[in-house]
Amino acid sequence: MGNEMERVVAVDWSGDKGPGQRKKLWAGVWTASTGKVSLEGGRSRAELIDWLIELSAETPRMVVGVDCCFSYPAWFLEEHGCATVFDFWRHVAAGHGERWLHRECEDARFWGVAGSLRTGKRPPEFCGEGLRRMMRWTDFENKIAQGMAGGDPERAAKMMGITPKSPFQIGGSGSVGTGSLRAMPFLLKLREAGFRVWPFDGAEVGSKAPRPLLVEMYTRLLTGAVKKSNPTARKEYLAAKKKVDAAYTGLSRGTMTKALGSEDAFDALVCCLEMVRWRKEFAGLKATEDAVLRLEGITWRPGVGR
Repeated sequence: MGNEMERVVAVDWSGDKGPGQRKKLWAGVWTASTGKVSLEGGRSRAELIDWLIELSAETPRMVVGVDCCFSYPAWFLEEHGCATVFDFWRHVAAGHGERWLHRECEDARFWGVAGSLRTGKRPPEFCGEGLRRMMRWTDFENKIAQGMAGGDPERAAKMMGITPKSPFQIGGSGSVGTGSLRAMPFLLKLREAGFRVWPFDGAEVGSKAPRPLLVEMYTRLLTGAVKKSNPTARKEYLAAKKKVDAAYTGLSRGTMTKALGSEDAFDALVCCLEMVRWRKEFAGLKATEDAVLRLEGITWRPGVGR
C-alpha cells in the first residue's frame, strides 16, 4: 500500500480515575484488509495502551488519534524546565500531574474543582486579556479565532454552542485538563514503544521500516455540531449520514447499536470514519520547526498539515 495507512484508530479518551473509564473509553478501528469499522470498549487506560501497542506490532502503518491535549502552553513547560514535550510528559508521569489534580493543590491556575483549595471558577489571570494565555496556539486557533473577523465560517459552525476550554480547567462540563494530564504518562509509553508523535515527529509511513503515528484530535472538529449526549440526536445524526455517506452505509448493526447507546462510542465511530476519509494526509505530516509548536503541539484536523 506504499504510503497509505493500513489501520486507523480513533480513541475517545477519559480521565475517569475509577472503574468508569471502562465504560467511557472507546476506540473506533478501521482495517484496510477488511475495509470494516468496529467499536472497541471495556478496557482500562492501561489495557487500551497495551492493546494499541499490540496492534502496532501487527500493523505498523497505523495512525492513532487520541481525544486529549498533548501539551500545555509553552510558557508553562518553560516554567517547569521542560525543553521538550517529552520532558513534560515525564514530569507529569513523575507525579506532578496527579498533584495538580488533587483537591489540596495550591496552584490556582488549575480550576474547576468545587470545594477544593482553589476556586471552581476561572482564575482572574485567565480572564479578559489573559484568556489567550490559558490556551495553546492550537486551542485558540480552533476554538476562538474562527469565530472572529476573518475566520472560517465552516469551522466556526462546528464550535457553535461550545464554551472554549483550556487544559488548565480540570473540572466542570466539557473540561479537558483531567483527561489530558492522565493521558500523558500513557502517551509517553506509546512513544517509548516506537510511536512517532506529530507534530514533534514527522510520519514515517512510507519507509521500509514504518512506525505507527500518534496524533492529537478534538472530536468536535470531526463530528461538527451535534448534541451527542442526546440519544435522539445521535440517532438522527447517524441516520442522516447513512443517507448520503457511503462510509456509514457499510457499518454493521452491532457497531451502529454501540454508537447509538453511548456518546463516547458515537464520538469514536464518527472520528474514526473522518480519519479514514482523510487517511492519505497522514503520510505527509512533517515535524514542525516552530519553537512554540514544538512545545505545545497541534490538534490534527483535515488539511492542517498542508
